[in-house]
Amino acid sequence: MSSILESDTTPFVLTPEACEEALNELSTLQDMLRWGISQMNKANLFFGHGTDNSRDDAVMLVTHALDLPWSIDHAWQNAKLTRTERQTVIELLARRINERMPTPYLTGEAWFYELPFIVDERVLIPRSPIAELIAARFQPWIGSKSVHRILDLCTGCGCIGIACATEFPDAHVELLDISFEALTLADENIGRHQLGDRVMALQSDLFEAADGKYDIIVSNPPYVDADDMSCLPEEFHNEPELALAAGEDGLDLVRIMLAQARQYLADDGLFIVEVGNSWPALEDAYPMVPFMWQEFESGGHGVFVLTADQLDECAAALALK
Repeated sequence: MSSILESDTTPFVLTPEACEEALNELSTLQDMLRWGISQMNKANLFFGHGTDNSRDDAVMLVTHALDLPWSIDHAWQNAKLTRTERQTVIELLARRINERMPTPYLTGEAWFYELPFIVDERVLIPRSPIAELIAARFQPWIGSKSVHRILDLCTGCGCIGIACATEFPDAHVELLDISFEALTLADENIGRHQLGDRVMALQSDLFEAADGKYDIIVSNPPYVDADDMSCLPEEFHNEPELALAAGEDGLDLVRIMLAQARQYLADDGLFIVEVGNSWPALEDAYPMVPFMWQEFESGGHGVFVLTADQLDECAAALALK
């Protein structure tokens, strides 16, 4: 007989028998939502890829399976579902639970800066607090200056650069990433938002394909350190490791970016980077650099801002050794 400890540590699995029972005994939209929430709670899933709780996650999955808007009116919740519809919902919920697959990968869509983006396992799921800085037009640093060129480094699905292009309608934006697979998806998102005349996706190892000077350089690069990588919730292991891991202290790429950014930044330009939980390591590594750490109303941390002047003043400290 298994011990209590062993049974407590066994991952919850949604069995075929449980799925068959739900298929035969549940009937309404509300039934599916309630059952999905209950099963997710039993599974002790991680929520952090667009939702932060089982209810919102279940709403996103159930409405997606039924081709309904996630903001569906409550009056519809007693609507009966066909057996085929129930089967589709149950299969999607089972993947979320048994594979620990983040919901945006199952729906094929994530929201950032109140815009929808196509996502799949080729890219990190958008969740950066940089969206708040974009919506605020990078104030107070930009002021009334014209923004002509923006660089989104390590772009992934292109969400940050596309959001910047939306906020700054006169700017041309370049999306750079080392992953051809990610760039294919970024191109799809450029097309989805009809920005092909101003936004371009290019394959590049960091600044390799950058050309000239940019008014704004913004990046959400890989920054997860070795310790954090070893204990990430299982959902994160469905995301590309290339977009997460960045060496022992999480700063492998950021060090290069700090050393090279000034040569691509306009004299009155702005450099914005997210480093997440690696911010203490960054402060320790560069004690003389006046990182301006941002606070966010919607949560998030570890985003710094540096001006071109500050990069000039700290050039010696930022040089690669």
